[in-house]
Amino acid sequence: MSRFVCIHGHFYQPPRENPWLDYVQTQPSARPYHDWNARITAECYQPNATSRILDEKGRIAAISNNYSRISFDFGPTLLSWLERYAPDTYQSILNADRESMQRFSGHGSAMAQAYNHVIMPLAPREDKDIQVAWAIEDFRKRFGRNPEGMWLPETAVDTETLEVLAERGIAFTILAPHQAARVRRTDEQAWQDAHQSGVDPRVAYRCPLPSGRSISLFFYSGAISHELAFGRLLDSGEDFANRLLDGFNPENDHGQLVHVATDGETYGHHHPHGDMALAYALQRVQESGAALLTNYAAFLAAHPPEYEVQILENSSWSCVHGVERWRSDCGCCTGAHRDWNQRWRSPLREALDQLRKDALSASSQLASGLFSDTRRAVEDYISVILDRSAESVSAFLEANCTPTGKSNAVEPLRYMELRRHLQLMYTSCGWFFDDLSDIGAVQIMGYAARAMQLVRDMAGKDLEESFLTNLENAASNLQEAGSGRDIYESLVHPTIVNVSRLGAHYAIDSLFEKPAKKSQIYSYDAERDLLETARAGKVKLAVGRVQLFSRLTRERTILGFGALHLSDQVLHCGVRPFSSEEQYRGMRDEAMGAFHSADFAEVLRVLDRQFGETTYSLKDLFGGVQRRIIHNLFEAILRDIENAYRRIYTEHAAMMRYLPHIGVELPDSFKRAAEYVINLDLERLFQHGPPDLGRLRTLLGEVEALHVHLDEPRLEYGLRGTLEEAMEALRDAPGEISHLEAVHGWLDVVDLLPFRVKLWNVQNLYHFMRRAGAIAAEAPQDQGGSDKAALAAAYDALGKRLNFSPR
Repeated sequence: MSRFVCIHGHFYQPPRENPWLDYVQTQPSARPYHDWNARITAECYQPNATSRILDEKGRIAAISNNYSRISFDFGPTLLSWLERYAPDTYQSILNADRESMQRFSGHGSAMAQAYNHVIMPLAPREDKDIQVAWAIEDFRKRFGRNPEGMWLPETAVDTETLEVLAERGIAFTILAPHQAARVRRTDEQAWQDAHQSGVDPRVAYRCPLPSGRSISLFFYSGAISHELAFGRLLDSGEDFANRLLDGFNPENDHGQLVHVATDGETYGHHHPHGDMALAYALQRVQESGAALLTNYAAFLAAHPPEYEVQILENSSWSCVHGVERWRSDCGCCTGAHRDWNQRWRSPLREALDQLRKDALSASSQLASGLFSDTRRAVEDYISVILDRSAESVSAFLEANCTPTGKSNAVEPLRYMELRRHLQLMYTSCGWFFDDLSDIGAVQIMGYAARAMQLVRDMAGKDLEESFLTNLENAASNLQEAGSGRDIYESLVHPTIVNVSRLGAHYAIDSLFEKPAKKSQIYSYDAERDLLETARAGKVKLAVGRVQLFSRLTRERTILGFGALHLSDQVLHCGVRPFSSEEQYRGMRDEAMGAFHSADFAEVLRVLDRQFGETTYSLKDLFGGVQRRIIHNLFEAILRDIENAYRRIYTEHAAMMRYLPHIGVELPDSFKRAAEYVINLDLERLFQHGPPDLGRLRTLLGEVEALHVHLDEPRLEYGLRGTLEEAMEALRDAPGEISHLEAVHGWLDVVDLLPFRVKLWNVQNLYHFMRRAGAIAAEAPQDQGGSDKAALAAAYDALGKRLNFSPR
């Protein structure tokens, strides 16, 4: 066989973690999911690990792990998130690479990716080395082998970047066809202009480098890739397969590779059900006999390059101007706001470049005293990024630090975190979108803020004012957003976390829920030392002491606190270290004495006197804790609102039902009451078992009679979770008939609803149970053959309801 097909997916999301907490906070635009990583995992990353192949009747004939049959790269920062929050999908990705090695002659389909999606031609040589070194070690740790290829962010390339790849043992990368400048056969002297003659994407190319090394390059099919990403090719898996097979040169009987490369999110997120079209196309190509599936490493091993190529310097796949999209107002944008300019890009990059220079200058002398070889230590720091355990940190310090550095882990780790954030602040998404106020630019300014905080802590030098002065040259297209300084001060500065704010978070939370002796606040460990609380009606006081430990820098701080909750959202909290036990006891006695005298104004004065002007309130809490406390604070109010709406709905239900019959539209106030109550009742019905079909029919009858609008995303999300829990219980006890009946019961609920419920995970669980033989489990020994037959019949019925083909 001389014809081969390879489909490459570049799977990536920008790092979204809070730079201080190492945690992705709630993103409302991703509703009903917590954040965009979670949403895209549900829409793309997970479906491609368990993609459906349907039979002629539209039933599930097979479930396929697409990753095992394509070429792919995943951003290391995204894999880190998947490992923590979507471990099943993460494991499927690792398994797929092992399966692909068996399928493709020992060559795995996973490629590495430059660590945090930096535009490599715009990075100084030292940062290029860090990006590649971190990417390789991250890949080794996850996939258990050395990477053969590496994806360059935005396929942005220059010769120096290729030199770094080749020097580090990377055999190949993938580029867009317009990134080839000149080509020739290896046995010819004359070069041909690739922009005039075109580059043949069906062969591999050798790119000779000035150092004497070389690297292989693949140029994907631009036309087919464009149809995939921006056209309708994924509307049909059959069409996709035929388009790939039509890409071969019929006059060439040598090894040909038809290959495409797009964002991996194309298959499911950008194009719903794109994963299914991909799965079908892969099977169709495989079964056609017209070509074989392969990956780049396998093809390269069997078909060494017979052509040489020179690249177009400083070029990329998503900017026709090269790499200008990430440093100038080149005109490339998402297209959502074509009348906007991107003149902010240059001053943003210039401000970051100056910050990098100033931060390294301010910390270089400190670093020279901490590390035996600073550059080597920075590259080796990936071992700690991947494993924050005490053992990993100790091994890093032992291998890289001078005696001074080994004596105090905090300073070496602070410096390394500085270097990490100086990388993160160049993540490409900061420039890709249309405005300086977009989330990508705000995120990288957050990394810059953390870097400046670390310089201040280590070297005592404040770089913020200089940075903000430079940001004043960057202007948003939104008049209300202002300049880069304004955006930083309004959107970044409020998110900055220091140890006092962490202590305030702990203290305020203590007013509402007593913390365990040891707990976690994202990337910090908290150990309760002392805690006393007092209550007078709705007024509460918490006084105590907590020890905070950063798992990132090993800093340890002991803080005393006092927190007073007067009413509703009125909270007052002070936090600071106390130099002595006597000093802390003095604060405690003053505050508690005033509280027990019911002199709450004096309690406030004590807190102000003891803690100074740096006080905290509800707004300083983080994420989920803030929402939980707000919910608790307003629980009684929400209960009153519900009772009011329910009273209106109940007392006037007959009138509400009557008005539509005579053609009179319900008054908005009646309709809001009905919608609030019915949606709330459905949400509660879906959260608790067993399913009450009678009650469901009654509520749905009201929906139809009153023309009530259902909050479908929220209701679907809640019911789906309940159904998945029921299926997980069945998986854990497959012979338990009551669990099987519960799943059938919840599917009865699904059948009655006027909206679709996503059964993906339930189908997956059923499929894996069937594949593992769990569905054929014997009934309990004390049951007869009729019970076994009934169990088997119920499982067959479940498979049918879940749309599986009969076995």
